[in-house]
Amino acid sequence: MSKYKLPNKPFEYQNFVNGEYINSLSNETFERKSPAHGNLIGTYQLSNKQDTEHAISVAKKAFKSNAWSEMAGSDREKIIRKAASIIRERAQELALIETLESGKPISQALDEMEWAAGIWEYAATLSRHITGDVNTNVGKDMTAMMQKVPIGVVAMITPWNFPLLIISQKLPIALAAGCTAVIKPSEMTPGTTLLLGGILKEAGLPDGVVNILSGYGDPVGMTLSESNNVDMITFTGSTAVGKHIMRAAATNLKKVELELGGKNPQIIFPDANIDELIDPVVFGIYFNMGECCNSGSRIIIHKDIVDEFIEKLVAHAKKVKVGDPLDTTVKMGAIINDVQYDKIIGYIKSGIKQGATLQLGGTSSKTEKGAFIDPTIFSDVTPEMAIACEEIFGPVLSILTFDTADEALEIANNTEFGLSASVWTKDIDTAMIMTRNIEAGTVWVNNWMSGYPEIPFGGMKQSGIGRELGPRAIDEFMETKSVLIKTGKSSNWV
Repeated sequence: MSKYKLPNKPFEYQNFVNGEYINSLSNETFERKSPAHGNLIGTYQLSNKQDTEHAISVAKKAFKSNAWSEMAGSDREKIIRKAASIIRERAQELALIETLESGKPISQALDEMEWAAGIWEYAATLSRHITGDVNTNVGKDMTAMMQKVPIGVVAMITPWNFPLLIISQKLPIALAAGCTAVIKPSEMTPGTTLLLGGILKEAGLPDGVVNILSGYGDPVGMTLSESNNVDMITFTGSTAVGKHIMRAAATNLKKVELELGGKNPQIIFPDANIDELIDPVVFGIYFNMGECCNSGSRIIIHKDIVDEFIEKLVAHAKKVKVGDPLDTTVKMGAIINDVQYDKIIGYIKSGIKQGATLQLGGTSSKTEKGAFIDPTIFSDVTPEMAIACEEIFGPVLSILTFDTADEALEIANNTEFGLSASVWTKDIDTAMIMTRNIEAGTVWVNNWMSGYPEIPFGGMKQSGIGRELGPRAIDEFMETKSVLIKTGKSSNWV
C-alpha cells in the first residue's frame, strides 16, 4: 500500500518576483486538477503582460547591478550547490506535487528530484571554470584577450512533462554564467518551479536574479519572446511552438536555444541479444507514459528476428502496471489532459486504419477522475504511416523492419526530427558506421536514455538548436568579447 495520499486541500501558489512571493497584478488565479484523480490540487496566479514586463524589468535591474554577474565564481558555486542540497531535502514534497500535477508515477518523480539535484551540483562546478583566452601571437606590440561575459536576462519557458528536471537543465547553468532569469513553467505543472524561487532565496541567491511567473503562453510566453529587454530565450517543448517562439524572438534578434520534439528510432540488428534489450525498449517507450521527447517510439528491426522480438516484447510490456501514480508499484500513470489523451487515441485509430497490426493495447480507460492508456504496440508499420513519422507523445510503439543497414539508416533518418536514436548490435563496425550516419544529437549503443550532466543534450534538424548540459553548456549563456591591447608606439596613418 502506498504511503502517499491526496492532500486534504489544494496547494496555493504565488509568483516569485524580486525575492518575494506575490500575487498577480490582477489578483486573478487559475486552477489545476489532478489528471489521475480529478480533484483540485492547486491554484496559481494568472499572470498577464504587465506582470511579465515587471518581472523582466526586475531581472534587468538585477543584472545591471552586477551583484550576481561580478560575484566570484566560487561564491556562486556555494549558492547553486546549496540549492541542490535543499532540493534533495524537499524531494518527497516536490515529487508529490509533480505526481499530482502531471499524473506521472511517484517513484519516477522521486528519481527525477535526484537527477535534478545532480544537475545543480554539476552546474555549481561550472561557475568556477569560466575562462577566456589570450593570444600573444598577433604581433609583438599587441595582446588579444577573449573574455567570456554573461549574456544578460534569459527567459526560460518549460514544458509539463518533466517540470523541475527541465528547468534544472537550464537555470543553474545560466546562474553559473552570471545571468539573471524570468521563468514561465507550463500552466499544467507550475508548482515545483514556483517553489524553486523560495529554495533559491533560502540558498542565498540575491533578490531579482530569478523571477518566476505562472500563466499561459499568451501573454506571458509571447511577451518574453518579443521583449527587447530579454537577451536570450531558452525553450523546451513541441517543434510547432518552438518555431512560433523563434519567429517572435526574431523581432529583436535575441539568442534562441530550443529543445524540441523527437521521433526516435531504435535500430536492432540480427546479432543483438534480444533478451537483454527487451526491458530497455519497454522502458524507452512507456517511461513517463510516452510523454517524453526522448521516447524510443520507433523500432527498426531486421526481418530475421522480428517475430521473436514481438513475442518477447508483448509478453514483457504486459507486465507494465498502469494505474494510480501514488502507488509506488505503478509504472505508468495518467495522461496529462484530455487534449493529449484524444491526440493519442487518434493516432491509435490512425494506425489501425492505415493497416498496421495492433499487437498489444490500443485500449484505455477514461473516467471522471482520470484518463489512462495501456501500453500499445503496432507491427507491420511502414515509414509513411502517421504513427511512424509523427510525434505521438504517448505510449504507442511502432515496429518497422529492414533488410540491410543502408535501409535501416534511410528509415531512421526519414523524419523531420533528429533528437536521439539507438543501435543494438555486437559488431563494432556496424555500431560505429551507424553512429556516424544517424542524424540525431544523441546516439546510444546497446542502451537507451542513459544521461549524465557531463554529456551534452540537444537535437539536430527540427529537434532543436543548441545544447544543454555538458562542460560547454555554459557557453550558451555567454558572449565572447574580444579585447585588443596595444603596447609601445603607434604608427601613423597620415
